[in-house]
Amino acid sequence: MPRVIVPAGLTMGPRYRYVRPPDPIPECYEIHLGDDLVELTETEAAVWAAAFHDAERHAKLEVNRESLIRFLETAPKPEPKATTLVDSLIARGLLVEFDTDANLEPVFSRHKLFPSGQGLGSTAEEPHLHRVGLANQPILTLPNDVYGLWSFSNQSANLWAACVYYAAADEEEIEEGEEPLGLTDAEIARDVANHLPLLVATGCAFLDPVHE
Repeated sequence: MPRVIVPAGLTMGPRYRYVRPPDPIPECYEIHLGDDLVELTETEAAVWAAAFHDAERHAKLEVNRESLIRFLETAPKPEPKATTLVDSLIARGLLVEFDTDANLEPVFSRHKLFPSGQGLGSTAEEPHLHRVGLANQPILTLPNDVYGLWSFSNQSANLWAACVYYAAADEEEIEEGEEPLGLTDAEIARDVANHLPLLVATGCAFLDPVHE
């Protein structure tokens, strides 16, 4: 049962002070999280950014809390407070943990998925896989169900609602002669969960907490 960790929110980059001469040290780093603009210190921002590291391992569902802490502690510039910082970001909702094989409704109901990459469609050679990328360059491929959900997921109240909607639409909106996928909302959620870490790590999507 792979337990993974992914960053939440949309980075807005560093914010500098309005001073002269210019101060080269950012006042803070900003992240849009839900309806808030969160300010992070340079160290906190570096820990948050580290959760995007190693897309290949994200694709294999190998990035979790423990591996992230280990990466921070063994980096060229080790972070001695890695455990405390990671736990703090989890508590603040800036890092999200979930088990891809467990009941996904609780965590998916608390978040929305926003597509931030570019849909590049399928190919004649692999019509069952759809490419997602940036600047017209493909980065990853998704199966039909995950690609379709990714493309409109931000229109649902939350990610779980998107999975439920997609499962219902699969039965109700098929064209004449087409066969439904026959997937339940839980099965669709599991497919999404398996691809979610790579989508987020590559910047092709981002998770955001829903408004309470």
